[in-house]
This record gives sequence, C-alpha cells and structure tokens, in this order.
Amino acid sequence: MTEKTSRRHEDATHLVDIAIDRDSQASIGRQLYFALRTAIVSGRMPAGARLPSTRAAARLWGVSRGVVVEAYDTLLSENYVVGHHGSGTFVSADVPGRSERARRTAPADSTAPSDISRAARSIIGNPSLEPQPQVPFATGRAEPDDRTRAVLKRIGHRHLETLHDHYRDPQGEERLRGEVVRYLAAARGVRCDPDRVFITSGSQQAIDLAMRTLINPGDTVAIEDPSYPPARLAFTAGGARLIPIAVDAQGIDVGLLADRPENVRAVYVTPSHQYPTGAILSMARRLALVDWAAARGAWILEDDYDSEFRYDDRPLAALQGVDEHDRVIYFGTFSKALLPGFRLGYLVVPAELVPAVRAMRVLLDRFPAPFHQLVVADFLSEGHFSSHLRRLREAYRGSRDMLVALLREQFADLPEIGIEVPMQGVHLFARLPPGSDDVAVAQAARRSGVTVLPVSPMHLAPLAGHGLLLGFSALHRQDAALGVRRLAQAVLQEHRRL
Repeated sequence: MTEKTSRRHEDATHLVDIAIDRDSQASIGRQLYFALRTAIVSGRMPAGARLPSTRAAARLWGVSRGVVVEAYDTLLSENYVVGHHGSGTFVSADVPGRSERARRTAPADSTAPSDISRAARSIIGNPSLEPQPQVPFATGRAEPDDRTRAVLKRIGHRHLETLHDHYRDPQGEERLRGEVVRYLAAARGVRCDPDRVFITSGSQQAIDLAMRTLINPGDTVAIEDPSYPPARLAFTAGGARLIPIAVDAQGIDVGLLADRPENVRAVYVTPSHQYPTGAILSMARRLALVDWAAARGAWILEDDYDSEFRYDDRPLAALQGVDEHDRVIYFGTFSKALLPGFRLGYLVVPAELVPAVRAMRVLLDRFPAPFHQLVVADFLSEGHFSSHLRRLREAYRGSRDMLVALLREQFADLPEIGIEVPMQGVHLFARLPPGSDDVAVAQAARRSGVTVLPVSPMHLAPLAGHGLLLGFSALHRQDAALGVRRLAQAVLQEHRRL
C-alpha cells in the first residue's frame, strides 16, 4: 500500500496535537506514549479511530519512526490500542480508565444542568422544539411534485458557483428580496420595498431576529392563547413577560388586549390562520388592533405562516397591508409552500427599524447562504411558483377532504368530537370532549406510529381547551386510513376513561 493510499484511510486522529518537550528529562518515546494515552482516555481519540501509520506519525509529530513504534507497542501492551494485520492500529473499544472518567465528569442532571443560562433552562426538553417524524399526521410537511423538483434541480445547476463565493448582503440577495416584494404585493397586499426585507432561515429566525431587536428582558409581550409554541418559547427565552389574550371564532380578542393595564411592548398574532385553532381575524378586529398599536406605541408581530393555502374563498389581505402607522412587522416562509430544507423565510420591517435589524442580523449569522436564495429567486421570476402553488393547493385540498371524511366516518358514534374543516393551511383541529386528556391521546397515538399535536399545552391560561392538530400535507390515502384507525383507538381509550 502506498503512503498516499494509507493517508486517505487514516482517521482524524492525525489532527491531534502532540507536544514534545526536547528539554525534558523524560524520553521522547515516553512523552509520546503519555500524550497518546491522555488523548485516548479523554476521548479526543475515540474508540475505533485509526492511528496514523508509524511513518506518517513520525512526520506529523516530529519524531523518529522508532520512537513512534516504541510508543505504539506500549499502548498495545496496555490494551489502549489494538492492531489489525494489514489494516493498521486502532483505539480499543474497551479503554482502561475511560468509563470511570466518564462517570466522574458526567453532570448530575444532564437534562437541566444548573450552569446553563436562564434562557436555555426555559426551553430545554420542550417537545415542541423536536422535529416530528415523517408519519401521519405530522404538521408542516411539504411534498412538491415531480415537475417542481425537476425545475428546482435544473435551476440549481446554474448557481453551483455560489458555493465558492464571497461574503454577501446581511439582508439577503437583492434579487430574491425583489421577488418577495412582488409576490407579497400581489398575493398578500403587503406594502414594502426590497430595502425593508430580510431573508431569514425560516420564519423561526425571523421571529427571533425581531424579538432580539425590539424586546428587552422584562418587557411585556401579549400573545394569542392558545399560540404557536416555538414563538412563545422564543419570547420566553428572550426574557419577555407573556400575557395571554384569548382567541375566539374571530381571532384574538382585541377588546381584552385593550383593557390590559400593562405597558405592552408587542403583540404576536397569526391573523390569517390562527395557530392552532384556525380562526381568521375579522377585518373589524384587524383595524382595531392597528389602532391600538398606534395609540400605545406597541409593535404588532404578524406571522403569516401558511397564507398560500386558501381553499374555499379569497383570503383577507395581510394585516401589514392595512397598517397606516408602520407598527406591523411581518413574517413569512417558503418552508410550507416549497421545501423545508431550503430554510428560507422573510421578515418585512418598517424603514426606521432597518438599521437595527441589519446590525442584529450581522451579529447572529452575518448573512444567509446565497445558493438556495438564488434558486428560489429564479423559481419565482420565471413564473414557476404560481403554477406550483396551484398544483399544491389542489393536492392539499384533496388531502384535507379525504382526512375529514375518514375522521367523520371513524368518529360517527362520537358526535362530541368536533372535526373542523379548515378553509386555509395544512392542518386541521379536532376538538375533544371536555375533560379529555389530549396529551395522553397524543402519547398513545405516538406509540402506534401516528403523530398528532395536543392543543392544551399551547395555552397559557389555566382553563385550557383540549384538542388535537392533524397535518394533512403530503398525506396519502393508505397512510391516512391506517392512521385514522390507530388514532381512533387512542381516542376511544381516552373516551372510556371519562
């Protein structure tokens, strides 16, 4: 085997720094042995890692090959490494002293160590932050058809050179920002220009960026009750004091918000499709909310997360489009409308906030990666997005109707379980009878391979409603039928308990 070939198969252990003290009374071989033993016990050289060949090690660590052979032989005799004829020398799977060291250094409580920040402690272990398995009825899945995938693949080849590029604009590619402006103006009535748009890593980063720019620890933030858990956790981690505002069939109750005596810094809303209930904020309440924000000097954080999917009538324009006072900060995303893996969202801010948000963006991650931005910019500018959305809407409408029919058939004998048909979005809300434990139902369903989200943990107020969220995007009949039967078993088990 040539030196070039053996180097190709060597592990990252050749990156371990070995310091040799030429003035030490200890022999060089002994120093090398102790250094390698320490690296192995500490885990810097993990079990199964291949050590450099003796010739490569001599060159890397500046010693003679005979010194390396001496050190390796000592490690072999003490079972720190094992030799495989013709393959090399490898760190032993059963290293003396490593398990005891691991026990000494392991934290007493690995789920919530005491030396992490309050922000981290406020969110660690929260199940809403873990990715959902791609099973029925996980929310937020996207399934572009073969035509869309082929177009994206073709466009992607044009922009491979951006993988060897320079630092870019912190707000994102100007071409994509321009296309976002044109799309939002036509589809959502949003009024802005490219200089007020920031491209983000999904809507979650947009929420975090706005929160970091506007909210100080201790500030009061009003939030819909129930509300989107990751947004709520972002505000909590930022040190905000949250006050819940009830949601009814017309969305957030602006009257209750106006009656609050606190100095509310901002309110977070999902007016086009309230998460999780599906309510749509009425026009009267939209205007009242904008007037309230202008009078109080408060900010409205509008999360328009799935407005592309409207099935039965035309949607109301975005709240930002009716705001004459520049108090609305608007979030959107391509994750549900195109691909979650692109991690592309956008943030639209009033002109006065651009310098502050831009500075904060540089501090967080400097600039968004250009490759996906340029692919999506071409996808929009060439007119593919509108036809893609038409096909996707029809597919998701069919999935919605199929799921509603299956649920109503399965729960025909339990009329107290309310199956609400959503006019928008990619999930539906199933209301459970009073006294039901939706968390227990969701856990039982999960054990049978079905994912549903319990709604009660999404409430802040103590009198929480109980229900389940079921995603229907990327849902096929065979999976849906089996999933509904398994879900029914979990619901009936809970129903018998009542």
